[in-house]
Amino acid sequence: MHMTDRGLLALVRHEGLVPGPYLDVKQVWTFGIGHTAAAGEPDTSTMPRGMPADLDAGIREAFRVFHADLARYEAAVLRAVKVPLAPHEFDALVSFHYNTGGIAKAALTRHLNAGNRVAAADAFLNWRRPASIIPRREAERDLFRHGRYPGGTIPVWSVDRTGRVDFSRPIRRLTEDEALALARGPSPTPPVLAPSPTAPNGWLARLAAFFSTLIRRA
Repeated sequence: MHMTDRGLLALVRHEGLVPGPYLDVKQVWTFGIGHTAAAGEPDTSTMPRGMPADLDAGIREAFRVFHADLARYEAAVLRAVKVPLAPHEFDALVSFHYNTGGIAKAALTRHLNAGNRVAAADAFLNWRRPASIIPRREAERDLFRHGRYPGGTIPVWSVDRTGRVDFSRPIRRLTEDEALALARGPSPTPPVLAPSPTAPNGWLARLAAFFSTLIRRA
């Protein structure tokens, strides 16, 4: 099971995008779309500080890392939850876990596995620190309960060499189509295969058909 397109966009929108390493509210070095060293490579504590020289390349790198991280968080939710999930419920749980890392120990997971979806939805708000995260928890709860997805563009924020993000004004806004194409990762290009000489449209088949026509006319 994977996040839906709308769920993936909701998660990216909640996280925002900073194409350089920054200090989050807990003073943890973070990069791109909420990536920390706890999620694996790259190690955010050793990354070059400040904005990348090539903004487009920095945005692509942020999405590349996000794409790799997301698979781990999706798998963790599937391991923790023992009951079938609707797509919007899964989207909400992955967003919650991506932000908190708490899916295995959260009360909402215990309630959900016990079959009490009402209590599970209410328990999203148990994870409400710092206070600035409450709107996100409410959005995840509403997505889990009602399938209500947020909308809008994806902000890209600048960061200085000390790790401070300038939230006064985004330096770019990505459309949903742009963000989705980047978040899904590069699509594999099917190889172009030469026609098989034994296939119906191969040259041997065409040659055989030509001689067969000549014989019938003789």
